Amino acid sequence: MVRLREMKRADMAAIMALEEELFPEDAWTPEMFAAEFAQPLSRRLYLVAEAGNALLGYAGMMFSGGSQADVVTLAVSPGRWGEGIGTALLLALVDEAGKRGYEEVLLEVREDNPRARRLYLRHGFDEVGIRRGYYQPSGVDAVVMRKVLG
Repeated sequence: MVRLREMKRADMAAIMALEEELFPEDAWTPEMFAAEFAQPLSRRLYLVAEAGNALLGYAGMMFSGGSQADVVTLAVSPGRWGEGIGTALLLALVDEAGKRGYEEVLLEVREDNPRARRLYLRHGFDEVGIRRGYYQPSGVDAVVMRKVLG
């Protein structure tokens, strides 16, 4: 049984292992996650998906005020792809953005990640632009995607 819960600092070792497995060229650093955790709860939501004591995935959203919330990360262990974990994490974030009164959700996704792009398209996101060379140091472009809420 997979359940979602708020991310804790104690999850960092498992999160960093998954981050480095999935994003070897441009993984977030522990310092980047620490900076996110330093934000007040009113500005962020980070969730993990777990089964028993195993961390299966994680996702995060920033609430910066105004009308848009931003999905900043979403990752699922490759051995658990296709089980709906990414969907559950994404929908939990989007649902929270709606509850907080945001009008739209934006995200960037690697242009060379068709699996993730399909996930977002399936859940009502549209491709609205390209950020050239966004992912560093690889230089891969990001596809900007947006979902209008309400």
